[in-house]
Amino acid sequence: MSTFKSLHVLNYRLWFVGALISNIGTWMQRTAQDWLVFDHLTDHDAGAVGITMALQLGPQLFLAPVAGLVADRFNRRHLLVMTQSAMALLSTGLGLLVVTGAGQLWHVYAFALLLGLVSALDAPVRQTFVSELVRDDYLPNAVALNSASFNVARMIGPAVAGVLTVAVGPGWVFLINTVTFLALLFSLWKIPASSLRVLPRAAPGKGRIREGLRYVRFRPDIVVVLVAVFIVGTLGLNFVLFIAAMVGTEFGLDASAFGLMNSIMAIGSVAGALLSAGRSKPRLRIIFGAAGAFGVTSGLAALAPNYFWFGVALVPVGLFAITMMTSANGYVQTTTDPVMRGRVMALYMAIFMGGTPVGAPLVGWVANVAGPRWSMSVAAASGLLAALIGMVWIIRAKQLRLGFNRRARGLRYFRLVSAGPNHDGKAESRVRKDEGAVREQNPDDAVER
Repeated sequence: MSTFKSLHVLNYRLWFVGALISNIGTWMQRTAQDWLVFDHLTDHDAGAVGITMALQLGPQLFLAPVAGLVADRFNRRHLLVMTQSAMALLSTGLGLLVVTGAGQLWHVYAFALLLGLVSALDAPVRQTFVSELVRDDYLPNAVALNSASFNVARMIGPAVAGVLTVAVGPGWVFLINTVTFLALLFSLWKIPASSLRVLPRAAPGKGRIREGLRYVRFRPDIVVVLVAVFIVGTLGLNFVLFIAAMVGTEFGLDASAFGLMNSIMAIGSVAGALLSAGRSKPRLRIIFGAAGAFGVTSGLAALAPNYFWFGVALVPVGLFAITMMTSANGYVQTTTDPVMRGRVMALYMAIFMGGTPVGAPLVGWVANVAGPRWSMSVAAASGLLAALIGMVWIIRAKQLRLGFNRRARGLRYFRLVSAGPNHDGKAESRVRKDEGAVREQNPDDAVER
């Protein structure tokens, strides 16, 4: 089936299996770490969870330009071996501290920061390594399946972590995560270096980081996607914080309920990723439409009267959040020149993850002061705002206006039609060039009526 076509490629299949096992361990550690801070090291302090998230994700914002250039310049397979090995060692260190009873809140903060530094380098490399495993026409599907893998892991990992955290403690969960890194390292070892696609690499010399920034500057379609991703990523995707506050504070339940709720939301996330995998290519209207739907469903989750209905509401929240993010990721990767892909994806990841140092503490403060339901309302507002910005840009880029057809029936009376000089609705292709670094881009390639 077209949804799983990338799995027919042996290299991608090896990568997918290794990444799935590693992702399960990552989600186990995230869940155990956040509950360790929320319930063991503090008295249900959502702000402390927000600080932990900020320390772990903040380095993405500051190291993105360098990390992107590294991904474009050096052997990505070798880089992944180094970053995955470093993260395995960090997981082991934190696990030993907690198991021996020596772990304190500042230890968690320190390891979160160190992990964030390594992850800042790892993220653009992981994102762009996929393009060496499959050919370009398979890339949107491979990106979507990566997202599906990540969210299948989010469905399994938190539930397992919730049970293990109650049964044996969070420290052992960290040590188990160390073992899961070996699966991805084994997959990288099994993929023959000679079978990887040879893609253009950034030339050495000064100004390469600025070159990547100039490239994005002259791609307004990518800019508007990055703006939407920043808004939702900063204020809307703090799921661990939302769920911990709602489960622990609003409903008064324990770590197993917290892990189960993360897994329930992942059901919708997996569905959204698989739907994205089945599409031929990502489109801007899908990105911004999903952002609006995420806002609406987050608002419904904020109004959930009990634990059961909160879980029901989280399924569509996960579906639309992942639909938006998978489509945005795929759009940016597939419309970017290969030689620029690492730098652009590093900027994407910095904007996606780097807003957390601002958003997570802010949302945690809202949860502490006004209550968990109001923190979910912040997520709802972020989705609606991102959708509004995106739709306004599409209307302006396509020169659309609201038309009226008296002969039609129902809602077909009204439709968006082109207000430009071309009656067939095709906007002229705008070509932006900057020292040969920027390629031709037509908004009609991504936006359909």
